[in-house]
Amino acid sequence: MNSNRTHREDMNTARTPLPVVLAGARGHGRSHLLNIRRLEERGLVRLAGVCELRPLDAAELDGVGDPEQSADLPALLASTGARIAVLSTPIQTHTDMTLTAARHGAHVLLEKPPAPSYAEFRRMTEGVEAAGVACQIGFQSLGSHAVPAIRRMVEEGAIGELLGVGAAGAWVRDEAYFRRAPWAGHRRLDGADVVDGALTNPLAHAVATALTLAGCSRAEDVEHIETELLHAHAIESDDTSAVRVVTSAGTQVTVAATLCAERSSEPYVIVHGTRGRITFWYRQDRVLVQRAGHGPVETEYGRTDLLENLVGHVTDGEPLWVPPAATGAFMRVVEAVRTAADPLDIPAAHWHTAPGESAPRRVVDGVDALVDASADGLRLFSELGAPWARSTRIEAR
Repeated sequence: MNSNRTHREDMNTARTPLPVVLAGARGHGRSHLLNIRRLEERGLVRLAGVCELRPLDAAELDGVGDPEQSADLPALLASTGARIAVLSTPIQTHTDMTLTAARHGAHVLLEKPPAPSYAEFRRMTEGVEAAGVACQIGFQSLGSHAVPAIRRMVEEGAIGELLGVGAAGAWVRDEAYFRRAPWAGHRRLDGADVVDGALTNPLAHAVATALTLAGCSRAEDVEHIETELLHAHAIESDDTSAVRVVTSAGTQVTVAATLCAERSSEPYVIVHGTRGRITFWYRQDRVLVQRAGHGPVETEYGRTDLLENLVGHVTDGEPLWVPPAATGAFMRVVEAVRTAADPLDIPAAHWHTAPGESAPRRVVDGVDALVDASADGLRLFSELGAPWARSTRIEAR
């Protein structure tokens, strides 16, 4: 038996669980509620408070006791003495809510994307640093143990010289998805930036993971960006888009994403080398290595939960897996999307309507194959001959 592990487990058992406040417990926030319950069972945390406009009922709180509930986050943080705040709220609220938690001395797990603009991201990171608290950004894919393993393989030359990284995300979302919240499908709302697009929110993990695997995680690692932003649905933001990032090292990173696929598939990232490639299905922690002179090797990796890692950081000084600085390059992409021209309409001749889960959906003809071809060839939609795509180059500074 590992005596060090046993000692750590004994210490965890003896500790008082850290009080946690969850802001935003419905929708995607439900996954955070269930994860908090899992960590409660291990004695690591205690759900001290829930911040929601409408209180959770007994059924929604099943298994997590009877936490204090309030729509007033500052009052809830003060009354509960929360050590950690988990924030799963609308994108445009992220910076202010993070700074509110920081002022109360609470460490933060912040849902992605961290902020709707690079200026708001800077304001958030500077405020957190000044308050002396930790902030973890909720890119769960970056907690995968496959990420450092792939980075090591690339650095050790397992697939030869790095040529580029491509990512593909093809999901199905119906019209109800864009009505799920007042801010959904918007670039701006009531004068505030939201930037709820395919690249920046639902398939943001594809962008962040591809950048990280290319060794481009910090803001200063980005040289320039090209975007192709489009939509088939009648929304303000993009639902079918591509981006190319050229890193300061000269590496190309492309991501093609759509919410208008014929069928949903597992998003993935391909790391291209001169002697092979590595494919990473980041939601499954699954990696396929294909290289010259070797048979294909598939491996499934473990994953570190980001809230659990934040608890370990607060109690034992464990390094954070996804501190804000590790998402700076991703935020450069958000800024490029925010400042780009509004998305182009995909003409009705190039999409058709199909039944959705709870409402009709729009399917862009042939987009599933285009998304795969983009990741395979590091090309944007316009470069693949899509008649509805137009490229816009934005210099990142």
